[in-house]
Amino acid sequence: MGQLPPEGAIGYGPALVKAVQITNLEGPDKALEVVDIPEPEASHMLTPGSGVLVDVHAAGVSFPEVLQTRGEYQFKPELPFVPGSEVGGIVRSAPEGAAVKEGDRVAAFCFLGAFAEVAVAPEYFAFPLPDDLDFAQGAALVLNYHTAYFSLKLRGRLEEGETVLVHGAAGGVGTAAIQVAKGLGARAIGVVSSDEKEQVARDAGADEVVRSDGAWKDEAKELSGGGVDLVIDPVGGDRFTDSLRSLAEGGRVVVVGFTGGSIPEVRVNRLLLNNTEVIGAGWGAYVMSKPDVTRQIGAEIARLMEAGFVKPIVGARFPLDQAAEALKLIDGRGATGKVVLDVIR
Repeated sequence: MGQLPPEGAIGYGPALVKAVQITNLEGPDKALEVVDIPEPEASHMLTPGSGVLVDVHAAGVSFPEVLQTRGEYQFKPELPFVPGSEVGGIVRSAPEGAAVKEGDRVAAFCFLGAFAEVAVAPEYFAFPLPDDLDFAQGAALVLNYHTAYFSLKLRGRLEEGETVLVHGAAGGVGTAAIQVAKGLGARAIGVVSSDEKEQVARDAGADEVVRSDGAWKDEAKELSGGGVDLVIDPVGGDRFTDSLRSLAEGGRVVVVGFTGGSIPEVRVNRLLLNNTEVIGAGWGAYVMSKPDVTRQIGAEIARLMEAGFVKPIVGARFPLDQAAEALKLIDGRGATGKVVLDVIR
């Protein structure tokens, strides 16, 4: 059995639960260990003494966990720790005033600790899971869709009738961005690298799909009648300059992440020539201390779910003890939709 997590951020009770810990920083192949640890109490580091305790049926797997296995993510918890930020499951307990109660199906963002049979989330990061979505879809609902709405609307200022170009359109953030953009009345063009990924992007609702290894910039400009209004870029890398070139006058590129590995640089004369913008969208750092913003975004996502626009696309699924395989799939850029761990079956 691995070492117990450090005291402090989350309180621990006497019962043991199965979990996956990051025990070193040698990457997905070597960093993970399946352990038994004391289950968390209903207290979260963001809301000490309070939290929604969840029996985890499914846990979402994302690119930040890959980075955490190498110590490359901006948040660096003391080793060992349980990674994973989002879950779908059943509420075991919830504080007064929470949007969920004991026995409810829930989609929750717990920041850390999702790769375990029991996790805890702040009450403002726990949302009712509609009956027509399963637990795996619940584990895909918060991180990607809140990021998508934050990037498109709060940062990108998307308006009805505009055209959005979405890089990585078959991934978790990409499929979410397509669905949210459509729900906000925009046209969506996806950028993908294969036939399989094109089908996923179209299943998510993309109006058009272009290939990343082709003349996607020119195709996007033609499809949008001269240039797109907004680019959502979770990839970065060498395609960034062409993202700027694909914009219409007054267009915006929203930087969401760098799954492509390299961080591009901007020649600001390109922004001057066509009155364009580059906008950062750091959802996590922004909302952690702003519960009201999180509740606002959650209400908008609920509205889009009810209207039929938001329905998470789940890709590969792995048992909890194969978390390393899930991370390697993401690390190799082979994932489509949301990668999920099945925790309690």
